[in-house]
Amino acid sequence: MNLPIELADKIYQIKLNSDNDFLKIISYFPLSEIEKQFIKNLEDKLKSFNSFSSIFSDVISDQEWQKSKNDIKKHFQDEIFEID
Repeated sequence: MNLPIELADKIYQIKLNSDNDFLKIISYFPLSEIEKQFIKNLEDKLKSFNSFSSIFSDVISDQEWQKSKNDIKKHFQDEIFEID
């Protein structure tokens, strides 16, 4: 999937099934309806896709995301690697 870097940066993981169909798109924070619609319009097979989720439930602005994304990603990745 060819996402603009600003949108791809917000996505933590895209889960696919064995047929490479999209199962779930997981972002750090909830995507806006415009961002979800943009993703759905990228490919015909995504038109009815609606399995979006996020790690955090807070809604933040693009400006807040730009200011904090590196710290958030680093903190989240550090926590994952500490799990035994």
